[in-house]
Amino acid sequence: MIFAAQASNQIPPLWLLAPFAVLLIMIATGPLLFHRFWERHYPVISTGLGVLVAGYYGVAMENGLNVLGHTLEEYLSFIALISSLFIVSGGILIRIERRGTPLTNALLLFVGALISNLVGTTGASMLLIRPYMRINQGRLKAFHIVFFIFIISNIGGTLTPIGDPPLFLGFLKGVPFFWVLPKVWLPWIITVGVLLLIFVILDARAGNVKLKEATVNGRVRITGKRNFFFLAMIVTAVFLDPAVIEGFPSLQKLFHLPFGIRELIMSFVAITAYKFSNREAFKGNEFNFEPIKEVAFLFIGIFATMIPALELIGDYASKHAAEFSVSRFYWMTGALSALLDNAPTYMNFLAGALGKFGLDIATPKEIHLFADGLASPVQGDVTSDIYLAAISVAAVFFGAITYIGNAPNFMVKNIAAQSDVEVPNFLEYIFKYSLPILLPLFALLWLLFFNF
Repeated sequence: MIFAAQASNQIPPLWLLAPFAVLLIMIATGPLLFHRFWERHYPVISTGLGVLVAGYYGVAMENGLNVLGHTLEEYLSFIALISSLFIVSGGILIRIERRGTPLTNALLLFVGALISNLVGTTGASMLLIRPYMRINQGRLKAFHIVFFIFIISNIGGTLTPIGDPPLFLGFLKGVPFFWVLPKVWLPWIITVGVLLLIFVILDARAGNVKLKEATVNGRVRITGKRNFFFLAMIVTAVFLDPAVIEGFPSLQKLFHLPFGIRELIMSFVAITAYKFSNREAFKGNEFNFEPIKEVAFLFIGIFATMIPALELIGDYASKHAAEFSVSRFYWMTGALSALLDNAPTYMNFLAGALGKFGLDIATPKEIHLFADGLASPVQGDVTSDIYLAAISVAAVFFGAITYIGNAPNFMVKNIAAQSDVEVPNFLEYIFKYSLPILLPLFALLWLLFFNF
């Protein structure tokens, strides 16, 4: 979305935020207050609101068609990644022959947090949510799903650019691949450690349910191992970008297409995996397309309706960046990452922070210098790498605040709901879990690392 935000000099009117606000309200209240209507009509509602904003941009906004073109590219890239990971992981059946206990679950969540840095938060979430639910069959509570989203679907993937989309976009722009790990590992381990401690206490209070057929020999059986090859192909395809590989062909530039070779490879892998994956694995995972269908329709509306919000944020950040402290970058990046897509929010505030130091987001060498730590033009201020760390941590961590903060959140919720697992609704997730648990923890991180 940063590309869309920069494509036009014309700022959208404030009233154009209304479709995004309406969509958020519908997502929050629809499943709770008018469930049948929402289930039947959410594709039309989401798409219709998106068309309203797209129509305004196409007709009334300077360079609006370019903005819509960039947004379409980003949506197709997004849906190609998550759908291919969804299908491939659906063909991998992991059976852990152990009952879910507080320590077993905490170990699985911690391992999942590590794995998310290798295959992304979406890949790790799709791979582990079903075995996680199986070992806790009969004792699953809403908090089990919530902490899975907190740790594996979001915060876990902060240590590498592969882990979460905001960090990968930073890498494409010029942030060194191994910059993230040494800069954010301490906030990461503190946050994951505290969350696991809270989880173990809650899980211990939940008690155990004895199942006659339960096996506890501790073995892990995997059906559909060939799909790990498909998974590796998807992760490799992520790097097939002209910004990573110099001279790599761009279908967007060569043929003016809204997708690239990366998206073609992911689509090919998804189709091939669905055709050749182990049928028993699909059956064991109760695989169907309903979760990815809901994400696809809801996010096409979200991507379109949040264009004006992101442009207004980008404009504000560029005009006021000189006044922003590290604290303001941290809290503003975080707050908006919870409600908007965290990847474009990261990019808008990264552009603002670079501008504060007189640097340009379009120049990789300048971003490299920014990541290395330039002295601030403001006397007594911290070096530039602290700003980058604050933006990086906030974009990834705060994505766990709402279901729409990061795509895997919604997918995990839908998969759990389809298995008749107790899942908090949109508002319950925020007010019962994310705000009381995450917000004090994020405030602690701010006091320890970004209170400048």
